[in-house]
Amino acid sequence: MSASGFMSAPIREVFCSVQGEGPYVGTRQAFVRFSGCNLNCNYCDTDFANPGTCDYEQVEGSGSFEKIKNPVSIDRLEAILQPFKKLHSVSLTGGEPLLYADFIERLNVASPLYLESNMTLPEQARKLIEKVTYVSGDFKLPESLWGIGPEAREAHMENTIECFRLLRKSHSRDCFCKIVVDRNTELETVNPAVEAIAPYVSCVILQPETPIGRDPMSSGFIQASVQNIMELQKSLLEIIDTRIIPQTHRMWGCL
Repeated sequence: MSASGFMSAPIREVFCSVQGEGPYVGTRQAFVRFSGCNLNCNYCDTDFANPGTCDYEQVEGSGSFEKIKNPVSIDRLEAILQPFKKLHSVSLTGGEPLLYADFIERLNVASPLYLESNMTLPEQARKLIEKVTYVSGDFKLPESLWGIGPEAREAHMENTIECFRLLRKSHSRDCFCKIVVDRNTELETVNPAVEAIAPYVSCVILQPETPIGRDPMSSGFIQASVQNIMELQKSLLEIIDTRIIPQTHRMWGCL
């Protein structure tokens, strides 16, 4: 067995679909969704718990899943990704994939790696500086996190900025920032955050929190107004290219 065969990670699902968020929306990708996350965001809509098996959809869009035992070895993951062709990249998502940076560092696939991260684990991010070609980095505003105090807020912001600095845009890597916008998002919070990471990213994506696939009346859900989102964009355009892009994959019901 190769050295990589001794390494494994808990993976929630593997499938082929299209990117539904950010500037690469519509591109064909294989998705590797890791289990587990280090944050607790109040708008999270992803089931990243580890059920003991990994759901593998070999035929894209079929809705037919094979159950693969967790954790999944690097050799096994490389093998099950091979049937997916004509890919723009392989999306490493979650949960939080940076929890498994050692695993990702040893992953060997033909397509470029597209990291989707909450950008709060700089020591893990450091391991992947030479590994990833695309970085879709979230900036989780402190008010979106459950039970976080003043000291934790400061550390959270510092760690996020450091992750963007480490995985910054370069001649060989694109790095952009996504910010989920809800009715509580304020200019006073977003502007300094964007100013801090602007040197490291190609653009900022404002992603309106959407009720698609959930009851819009549940938990007092109120979507941010179009006017507020556009006002936020206008302000941020003074700093960097800023675009408003919702979650398009939810609009047509794909994974």
